[in-house]
Amino acid sequence: MSYSIREVTTKIIDGNIRIPAFQRGFVWDSEEISFFIDSLFKGYPFGVIQLWRTKEALVSEKKFGPFELFEREEEYPIDYVLDGQQRLTSILGVFQTEIEPNINESNPFKIYFDITDMQESQFLYINEEDYDKLKYFPINVLFDSKKYRKATLGLPEQIVEKIDKLQTRFQEVRIPYQILETNEKDKVAIVFERINRKGQPLDTLQLLSAWTWSDDFDLKNKFEELKDELAPYGFNDLGENINLLLKIISAVLTEDASAESLMKINGSQVRTRFLEITNGIKGTIDFLRNNLHVEKIENLPSENLLVPLASFFSIQDNRQFQLSDNQRQILIRWFWKSSFAKRYSGGTTRQVNTDIKEILNLKKSNNSNLGNFSVKLEDSFFTQNIFQLGSVYTKTFILLLAQNEPKSFISGLKLTLKNVLVDYNRNQFHHIYPKKFLKNTNHNYKFSDSCLANFCFLNTTDNNQLGGNAPSIYKQKMPSDYDEILASAYCPGNIFLDDYNNFISARVKILKNAAEKLII
Repeated sequence: MSYSIREVTTKIIDGNIRIPAFQRGFVWDSEEISFFIDSLFKGYPFGVIQLWRTKEALVSEKKFGPFELFEREEEYPIDYVLDGQQRLTSILGVFQTEIEPNINESNPFKIYFDITDMQESQFLYINEEDYDKLKYFPINVLFDSKKYRKATLGLPEQIVEKIDKLQTRFQEVRIPYQILETNEKDKVAIVFERINRKGQPLDTLQLLSAWTWSDDFDLKNKFEELKDELAPYGFNDLGENINLLLKIISAVLTEDASAESLMKINGSQVRTRFLEITNGIKGTIDFLRNNLHVEKIENLPSENLLVPLASFFSIQDNRQFQLSDNQRQILIRWFWKSSFAKRYSGGTTRQVNTDIKEILNLKKSNNSNLGNFSVKLEDSFFTQNIFQLGSVYTKTFILLLAQNEPKSFISGLKLTLKNVLVDYNRNQFHHIYPKKFLKNTNHNYKFSDSCLANFCFLNTTDNNQLGGNAPSIYKQKMPSDYDEILASAYCPGNIFLDDYNNFISARVKILKNAAEKLII
């Protein structure tokens, strides 16, 4: 199926093709518009327009870039643009002459055909002061016979012939499109998710907001309020992580975190149970901070761990959740097993949904298979994984260190994952055997100098004092009762022998033993 350029502009102006509120808006500049018009002219592929046809109008819609939405006949179905907003808006802006865009700055749709220059692209934006009738021809008159005659009047015959061919070429252009015709939002969600994977992600929050909106409830505003409320606890980033919040909503309301399930939710469900959702999030944060030393969302090995937990802690009204000690221990063990196993690294919701089911069984009856999957922890976890702050394994390792309430090597100050305001107290993660020392010894070591087992918590000031010295040297700067400091960092007593290979082997045993206590 395809439309001509005239059919596209007519359908938009008649109000039968519209932009849903969940689209991000028009972002192309004049160069991108010109490039697209050149592709139309030369017959290059430019993709298929994806439309969603429905008889139910959305509560909120968006303009075609700088063009206001047009009134439409109520009895006709509506074609909402799922993919192709930039292309359709460009076609409207470039080829129609009926309406002026609502723009304060220069109009990016004033695209001209360069009559004389045979360069790679003959279409370009021209300022009015640079306009030359014998060199540039306005594209927007090609489908307006009166303005076309006026624009070609007085031009040399050979130029008019060239422009006539230009007009014919654009009259023959076809805009391919596909239509998803349904009033079922879960089907729209499937298409919506697949479009997300191939290009610029669309805004699922806008989609759900359009379906849940009422005069006294705006989902976007609710998320902003939640973000402000979580800020003092270090979880304000959650308010910006829209996809994660939407998964939590779906998990709490449907016991399923998938996009398809999310789109089956009706607006009244979200409005009436939103407090239950926020209670689940707050209960999860309290649990993570009090039991696992997680101080902010970036400390989590996987943010998806929040989804089953929010389902578990969700509760109506303002009642307190009564967590038994047995439930607490099972949740902690599941958290660590999932983290060490990279359980959610596949990017799908299958494992998340499995855990939602089991965590709700735990919530109802204490009878659950939550965390009943095998995890085999090898020495290689600590020796072959390199310390990289964004990786799942590094975040899991950092949280493991945090459980032992580590102390900084020189000051003896207790270190946590909390942000602090004073630079000299800022906690960082540094090499126990400094890279400079290892490099200067000219030995071939079995382990990388940046393997996990060579890192510990250190505040900035202490790290600067350690410098690049051997452990036997910086030992002199440590307190005389350094045994407690070393124990808090899971460090063996052979640290000061300056034997890197033996130190790593000894520390791995301690780290592995600590980790196994958490997952067994």
